[in-house]
Order: sequence, then C-alpha cells, then structure tokens
Amino acid sequence: MMTLSDDVPPKPIQILHLEDSLVDHDLVRLALLKSGEKFHLERVETLDGFEQLLNVSKFDAILADYRLMGFTALDAWKIIQKRADSSELDSTPFILLSGAIGEPAAVSAIKMGISDYLAKDNLSRLAQTIRRAIEIHKVRRDKEAADRELALSERRLANFAEHLQTTIEQERTAIAREIHDDIGGALAAIRFDLSWIGRRTVDPVVQSHVNAATEMLQHAIEASQRIMLNLRPAILDQGLVAAIRWLANDFTKRTGIGTTVHATPDKGTLPKSVELTAYRTAQEALTNISKHAKCDKVLIDISDAENVLTLEIKDNGQGISQQEREKPKSFGLKGLHERAKTVGGWLDVSTHLAKGTSIILSVPFLPVEITSESD
Repeated sequence: MMTLSDDVPPKPIQILHLEDSLVDHDLVRLALLKSGEKFHLERVETLDGFEQLLNVSKFDAILADYRLMGFTALDAWKIIQKRADSSELDSTPFILLSGAIGEPAAVSAIKMGISDYLAKDNLSRLAQTIRRAIEIHKVRRDKEAADRELALSERRLANFAEHLQTTIEQERTAIAREIHDDIGGALAAIRFDLSWIGRRTVDPVVQSHVNAATEMLQHAIEASQRIMLNLRPAILDQGLVAAIRWLANDFTKRTGIGTTVHATPDKGTLPKSVELTAYRTAQEALTNISKHAKCDKVLIDISDAENVLTLEIKDNGQGISQQEREKPKSFGLKGLHERAKTVGGWLDVSTHLAKGTSIILSVPFLPVEITSESD
C-alpha cells in the first residue's frame, strides 16, 4: 500500500521528435526504452506540423534530424527562437540528432544556441544527452530569472536612492529656510538691540558686556550662515565653479589644508540636478579628506567638455586600504556612488597607500539653454 512518505514517481520526459524517417524514429524509441528513462515521444515530419504541436503541447526537449524534406533543423530552430523572442514563452532544449552533418556544422549550430548534437550511430548516449540538455537549460533559465530579479532589485534600489536624495534635499531646504527666517531674524533683532544699547551707555562695564555679546552674536550669525550654506548651497545660483571655489576656500580656512581648484570657464549650462550632485560629491569628499586622509594638499579639477561633467578631487594623503573600503558601515563612498547613479553618472575611486586618493565623478548631460526668462 502506497503512503504519503513514498517517493512520487518522476514524470515522463515529453520529447518532440522532428524526423521524416519512421525507421530512425523507432530506433530512437528503442534506445530510450533500453536506457530505462520514462518518456513520451511524439514524431512530426513537417515544419507546419512542428509549429502546430508547439502551440498545443509543452515539451521538455526537442530532437531534430538535420536534413528533412524541404527544410533543415535550423528552420525549426528559428521558429523556437521567434516564439521565445515574441512572448514570455521559454525556449526548449533543442538537440540535433543526425548522421548527415559534419562536426564543423554541428559546432556552428551549437554557437547559434542549439543545446547539443548527437550522431545517430551513437544512440546509446541519447538518454544521457537529453537529461544533460534539460539540466543545463534549467540552470540557464534559473540564472536568467535571477539576473532579471537582480536587475529589478537594482532599479528599485536606484529609484529609492533617488527618492531618498530628493527627500533629503527638500528637508535641508526647509530647515535652511527656517534658520534664515526664524533664527536669522531673531539674531538680526538682537544685534540691533545690542547696537542700540551700546550707543546709549557710557558705563565701561556695560559697554564691555555689550561688546562681548556682540562678538558672540557675530559668531552665531556666521555659524547660522555656514549651516544654511551646507544645508542649501544657494551659492550654486552663481554656477558650479563658483560654488566649488567657495567650498574649497572654506575647507582651507577650517582645516589649513591647501586646496587648489582648476576649472574650465563655467558656462552655466548644467542641469540643476547635476550641479547639486557635483557639489555634494565635492562636499562629501572634502569631509572624508579632513577626517581620514592626513594630507596637506588637495586638487579639485572641473571640466564639462563634450557634454560630460568631470569632477576630480585628489589628495596626497595616506590613501584608503581595501579593508577600510569594504567596511559594512562605510557609507561615504557608497553614498557617492548611489548619488552619481541618480543623475545617470558614475564614480571612480583610485587610491594607493601613502600616495593619496582620487575621486572622479563623471556625468553625461544635455545642455540647458540660457534664456532671459530663466535668468
């Protein structure tokens, strides 16, 4: 008595045999019977009949003689390919089984995508050839499905990264506006009141406190302006080159690291999204340099030749080890890579220990026409 734990018998292999010789078809059937393989073998001898059977039945493998009445196996293979290209139907393992084809022609057929070739005088290997072709086909099909899923996952990740960057920039803009409107306004009012007090007192002690408070207030104003520029680089309105030069000057003031900017004339034709990506890339690169590079020179090179923006930030520091680049929580360079992808660009990192690091952003772009309205 059969129980649920018993193995389910394997399904017979469904085989379509394209063959115009009944004798050869019977030899194939006999070879499969001797192998002990469970199968269902169906013969067809015309191209029309071949295509009709494909439309009504699903086969695990196709065996085809090379030369038939009025056509060849390659004509049948073209039908298989056309069906696979025009729909989501998966192609079927296709095996040439012939005695009328030489080795060069067989190799050429396999290069076209045909699964395998077996001579008719070697039918003892037929079952093994069919099983191998089916297994290889399954592996290839699974790989293609995995590749499609991976590509889809990468597109989703890229879309999410783009959405995330857009959301971050919107939040930065909103915070910068609040700092400007609320904190900036309050600091300006305090400075006005301190100035009023300073003009109306002759007490040196009070005057000393007013001066100290005014100096501290000036530091607060400068800090708020610096925070606003980091949050929303309004200086980009003056062009990318001007913004990068300001960033470099500020970096040198804060760190003491000499920074040189080489740039072609800024034509003001870059899309805003590309300008912002380049600015943020330079900003993040300089931040990483100040934390990790241990250098004393930085070179920034900007060009937009042939509608490709190229931004390179290079230092003469200690470089980045492969171990540091592969740290699970090392998101700096990974973030720059993802940001570049959001505008159709890419990021290259070249680093050598004790010889510095070079970060190159490349972004193809379509020029933006400058009009009086946009001005």
